Amino acid sequence: MWWQYFVKGAIVMTPGTPPPCSFFSFFNLQVVNGIEIYSMKIDSKVTSRFARNVITSRAVNRGNMHKEVFFDVELPKTAFITNFSMTIDGVTYPGNIKEKEAAKQEYEKAVSKGQTAGLVKASGRKTEKFTVSVNIAAASKVTFELTYEELLKRQFGKYEMFIKVKPKQLVKDFEIDVSIFEPQGITELEAEGTFITNDLQNVIKKTFSDKKGHISFKPTLDQQRTCANCSQSLLDGDFTVKYDVKRTTPDNLQIVNGYFVHFFAPTNLPQLPKNIIFVIDISGSMSGREIEQTREALLKILDDIRDDDFLNFILFGSDVHTWKEKLIRATPENLDEARKFVRGIDTEGMTNLYGGIMKGIEMLNAAHEENVVPKRSASIIIMLTDGQPNVGISDTQDIRAHVKKATEGKYPLYNLGFGYGVDYGFLEKMALENKGLARRIYPDSDSALQLQGFYDEVSNPMLMDVELHYPENEISGLTKNSFKHFYDGSEIVVAGRFVDINQNRLTVDVKGEGANDALSFTTQQDAEQTAKAFQEQEYIFGDYIERLWAYLTIEQLLEKRTAATGEEKENLTAEVLDLSLKYKFVTPLTSMVVTKPEDYDNQAGIADKMTEGIDIFSFALSKKPNVPLMYPKRKALFDGDPHFIISVPQKEDAICFNINEKPGDVLSLINDPVTGITVNGELIGDKRANSDTKTQNTYFGKLGIANKHLNLKVTVTSEKITIQNGNEKTAFTWLDSVTLQQEGLTLIINREKNLVLSMGGGASFVIVLHQVWKKHPLQQDFLGLYTLKSHKLSEQTHGLLGQFFHPIDFTILEIHPGSDPKKPDATMIIKNKELTVTRGWQKDYRKDPKHGVDIPCWFVHNNGAGLIDGVHTDYIVSSLF
Repeated sequence: MWWQYFVKGAIVMTPGTPPPCSFFSFFNLQVVNGIEIYSMKIDSKVTSRFARNVITSRAVNRGNMHKEVFFDVELPKTAFITNFSMTIDGVTYPGNIKEKEAAKQEYEKAVSKGQTAGLVKASGRKTEKFTVSVNIAAASKVTFELTYEELLKRQFGKYEMFIKVKPKQLVKDFEIDVSIFEPQGITELEAEGTFITNDLQNVIKKTFSDKKGHISFKPTLDQQRTCANCSQSLLDGDFTVKYDVKRTTPDNLQIVNGYFVHFFAPTNLPQLPKNIIFVIDISGSMSGREIEQTREALLKILDDIRDDDFLNFILFGSDVHTWKEKLIRATPENLDEARKFVRGIDTEGMTNLYGGIMKGIEMLNAAHEENVVPKRSASIIIMLTDGQPNVGISDTQDIRAHVKKATEGKYPLYNLGFGYGVDYGFLEKMALENKGLARRIYPDSDSALQLQGFYDEVSNPMLMDVELHYPENEISGLTKNSFKHFYDGSEIVVAGRFVDINQNRLTVDVKGEGANDALSFTTQQDAEQTAKAFQEQEYIFGDYIERLWAYLTIEQLLEKRTAATGEEKENLTAEVLDLSLKYKFVTPLTSMVVTKPEDYDNQAGIADKMTEGIDIFSFALSKKPNVPLMYPKRKALFDGDPHFIISVPQKEDAICFNINEKPGDVLSLINDPVTGITVNGELIGDKRANSDTKTQNTYFGKLGIANKHLNLKVTVTSEKITIQNGNEKTAFTWLDSVTLQQEGLTLIINREKNLVLSMGGGASFVIVLHQVWKKHPLQQDFLGLYTLKSHKLSEQTHGLLGQFFHPIDFTILEIHPGSDPKKPDATMIIKNKELTVTRGWQKDYRKDPKHGVDIPCWFVHNNGAGLIDGVHTDYIVSSLF
């Protein structure tokens, strides 16, 4: 009898009662209880920029009983898994890629018979994690083999392959082996590692000649040690391979077995002048390190602006401010003035994103219409925001429609999302609809370098309006062949297939607009020329150009699908799914099912592909007090029948719990003695008179938010909002539409929906009004609270919600069926404690106050016992203030 285990972008499954377990990964390894990992190897073959990587790890159980081993791999986010297998005592169990829903049904069927599951998670800026487990018998051996493919991108004049190295132990046979074949010839090849010492530098063996390159890294056990007699490993960090190819012509065309790939990267072109508008979010949430790093990055960017460029700055908080009324030339005098302006940028108000971006577009349109900027110049808008629109037009679909209509595709829009509080999906869709892209800027000490690094990618436009034309009657399945800009150091890649698979010649017309004149030429290639270049067959893996075409097609279709709706989205989904299944790629629409025999504990697992545009701000609603959720920028919330949701960003996952107390009790949610901010919430019950508090639903009916340093108090109920500033009181109802700014306070009421509150430039709060039918037999109107920019609060912040504004981590083990077949139980290791938790769902009502959005989380029972500090009754206080 056979069982499956699911891999959700990765896999982690264990059945019923847990055996002793051991964790290891190809680059993330812990070994305990007699499990010996004796071999780790990554074998990479790169042919014409397309890389196939095979990761192999081998382990043996030296103990005298069954043990569970976990295999962890961190993969580039741009890669697609194509194969996975486990070999146990000489028998191989392969993975099969299926449509996600079909895989899910198989998984649920397996779970009902005693299996468990785990998820793939984003584990870093460049990587996502794949995990799988297996229970192996005493003296048994297991081999894990994972294959993934990716097209290496060219940036700053080099192709880069990134490998995460983190074995966390000494490994007898550890090796990285990279073979590169480029028919154009290789001009440079380098390998470096963040963990490489002077001694380890000599272990990296690098050779290249003409078309071939090779890198080997195979340290001995002694070379891996941190010191002569240490058992700790030096191997902990990033291993990067970079190279470039010879370019005797502007492009290179290759034809193999009815498919072609066309690489276009001209050199020695004069740079186009650029017209660049920086649209910068200066809302209160950007205060502190964010605005400091933004100023730092902009000052460095100004040092790189050329004197034939034009520029301007637009700042948006509650209002929109401009440096100049129109684009101006970057003369030395103007750049000095720009530096003074940038040094003076400070934060204020809320987030009028619509006003800021539309002002930038209008300014660029006017500059072209009035001939302020050169005709042969590249126009770019770069927008940086760390929040979500809440002033002016705040509906993201409306903003996207206005922006698309205003730009008319004339110039690209690049959206930079600072931190995790942004609606990244919105930024990505708007950028893609306007020939740009979105990028997340991670909140860290190097955020300024991230900002400057992105600017460097787009700071040197060499061509605009690049078109690569192929004979329509000869080619089908053509990938994107029209590009607004070509940037120095990058590369344009186009692929397609021939209508006649036997056709062996192709003619391409290339056109583009340069700084001085138009670029236009015709290139030809035939299959025999390509075959001659590929005589070294040992470097070729299968039909690599066909797979490169499939990879690039799927990648671009997924990009189009991001912003599509309705029938168009359905058609794109069907096309991506068909290609993913045909070429066996784990994409966001497919999952990998791995099967193991009953002898190996009946485990089931699914692997899925992660996507970047996850809305990482969630929150819960259920049968008792509802409170917070916390995300990378340390955002948190509560909503509905009091539930708390805590986001753990490095795991792309969340923990939730309930607080069950009686109506009238006041709970301490946030208490920061440094900033003086406190948030308390009073519970209300449903309409059942004298009902048992154990069965009665409770909600937050009143919130008190105060800043004792400013002598400010704000009381919010489902009927009114009262502000007390010293002895002065001001009151509003939810029927009002208000924007109020006074010293230390910004308040915006969106009629009968929500209010946004900021005190003293610190954390901001969004309070959602939940209105129910007045004649409802049980429910009453209630409030939900979302905390934005909680990192603005001090490290001394506490409370039911505030204690989770500090970093927290957890591990999930022993997933197994629970009392509800759709909600498996598991063991959570957190704060050095083992807790029994249940997989469930809570609601985020920010965007849809009526229905909410389901957010998955691990539910901690018994009022958060073991998770929260102390016991839940410690958080009951006497009054709102």
